[in-house]
Amino acid sequence: MLMFKKCFVLLLALAAMQACQPPTFRVVFDSSQEISGKKFAIADITPGLPRDWDTCNFVTLEFRATTAQRFHVGFTTATGYNELRVMNYVPGAWNRLSVPLKFFRNEPGSAVDLAATYNQPRYTGWINLGGKRGPLQGVDSIGFRMRRPIGAPEIEIRSIALFADDPGDAYLGDVPAVDEFGQWNLSDWEGKIKSHEQLQSDWAAEDAEPVSTAAFNYSRYGGYLNAQVRGDGFFRTANIDGRWWFVDPDGYLFLSVGVDCVRPGGGGMVRDADKRTGMYKELPPAALHERSRRNSTPSFGAWNLHRRYGDSFREKANSNIINRMDKWGLNTIANWSSADVMSLNRKAFILQLQNIGISGSLMGLTDVYEPEFAARTERAIINTVAPQVNNPWLIGWFLGNEPAWMGRESQLCATILEGNERPIKTELQKFLSDNGDIPINRKAFIHRTFATFLQTVRLLLRKHDPNHLNLGIRFGSGHLDPAILEICKENFDVFSFNCYELTPDTAMMNRTLAATGLPMLIGEYHFGTVDRGMAQSLWQVNSQEQRGVAYRYYTEQGYAHPGLIGTAWFQWCDQDLTGRGDGENYNCGLVDVTDRPYPYMVKALQETAVRLFDVHSGAVKPYDNPPVNARGHGGMPDTWE
Repeated sequence: MLMFKKCFVLLLALAAMQACQPPTFRVVFDSSQEISGKKFAIADITPGLPRDWDTCNFVTLEFRATTAQRFHVGFTTATGYNELRVMNYVPGAWNRLSVPLKFFRNEPGSAVDLAATYNQPRYTGWINLGGKRGPLQGVDSIGFRMRRPIGAPEIEIRSIALFADDPGDAYLGDVPAVDEFGQWNLSDWEGKIKSHEQLQSDWAAEDAEPVSTAAFNYSRYGGYLNAQVRGDGFFRTANIDGRWWFVDPDGYLFLSVGVDCVRPGGGGMVRDADKRTGMYKELPPAALHERSRRNSTPSFGAWNLHRRYGDSFREKANSNIINRMDKWGLNTIANWSSADVMSLNRKAFILQLQNIGISGSLMGLTDVYEPEFAARTERAIINTVAPQVNNPWLIGWFLGNEPAWMGRESQLCATILEGNERPIKTELQKFLSDNGDIPINRKAFIHRTFATFLQTVRLLLRKHDPNHLNLGIRFGSGHLDPAILEICKENFDVFSFNCYELTPDTAMMNRTLAATGLPMLIGEYHFGTVDRGMAQSLWQVNSQEQRGVAYRYYTEQGYAHPGLIGTAWFQWCDQDLTGRGDGENYNCGLVDVTDRPYPYMVKALQETAVRLFDVHSGAVKPYDNPPVNARGHGGMPDTWE
């Protein structure tokens, strides 16, 4: 009888607990569909919410996603459907994500480049600004959509709440989302590290591999030993029989096969751990935190390298990076890479000019009308180039990255006119007064300002570093206004652009080559997937194997063009699982957080590198096996299934 009473009491307690749990609403995404999703009435999820959200600044969602794949979340309002892209740091666990409603209402503000403009970090995920903008009135439903879902993922939501002030984000799972190696802890995959012994075994196997560039027929600088012309001691460009090439310092024809962000110990930074209670099984020791001028940040990447090499891990890891590049057929350390790795002078490298006036408040433009503009720019260029002016391993200089004002010239003018008094505002007011305030004149003013900036930098760079190439600005797209191409033609040695597509656009490259007469370099591209708990990158594929297929297809198709002379994969190591400074957490690396290469990517790098000379020469056809179900990050069609 006593046992019965105890069980009865327990049953009553369980029933009370279940009664307190809010119901969940679930969408199962259909992997056979291009677009899959579902809408729910907000009144069903959280009864009593107002329909007009004008006095609210944050909407908080409690949800659980089974995947790291990005999804679109939006609201049906009186003026239509309005959505954003969301990436979740804790797939497999319940979490609370608070989204600023200004992202739905207003266009993005001023920032220096595209990533800074559109990426918005939170603590359990991050947001990329897309979709429509407008008032949040008559809000009656919430929707979740996904493009080409990988593996029938699901999202459950149990609560929606509105706040005037930021209520913060929260991890609501019972099991830490990140393990002691910096890996996603809520799922498994082939090759996942489970022990120190497994790590040591994998590292030892890699250390036993022979190191050589013989398979790629590389010269000491990475040029092709079977193709030599005049060398002048530094990198230059040359058009030979209608095809463009770099020429290395010894005169060997050279294609820049590179990687961005080459540095040891990436992929495991932990920002603001105190605001992510319960997310981490264990944080790296304080002695291994990465230190900057402003803070000290835990780093699983540094911890894993210390496990591998001991106290001298940085020097040994830098040397291993060069060994890996030798084995994999990579000959260029591209943008945003470690100065310590570049300073070894064992691989060609590329740098970006610093402190030349590019302004976030001007969407990546420069106020060339400031009286000190030329003098300040000259000082910055001298300080940047002086240590490298006689270094033959440096290919050249980028001037900037993905200026955010491209295609938004009128908005930038409005920002200038509404802002504080400054020389560029005075000049703009005079220009519009003289010529008329119409969109075409706003664009003309911005383009004129941009041309002045490039002309000034070109002359100063040539004056203080005549030995290295002007690689231009890594534009966010190669699809540029003909007026911009004309400006570039007069000011660059190489036309550079970032290109997140299935393959580089041949028609676009043809137009660019015809308009500028310049060889081209692709500064960023990549492919990723979701099996490691990270978002799938700007272009997604279904598996790690398909990442390798995508690399071969994109790279060889690109180099088949006579004008393409360089590429840079973004990036060396995966991004941080719980987000870099702007939130991004892409599976885009050649190496993971445990300092182990991705085998399918390594195989693809090697197979591609042995063919690129013949592909670019036109002697063989490029690899023609596209990846399965690869999809980009662009706008969503107005469909649900």
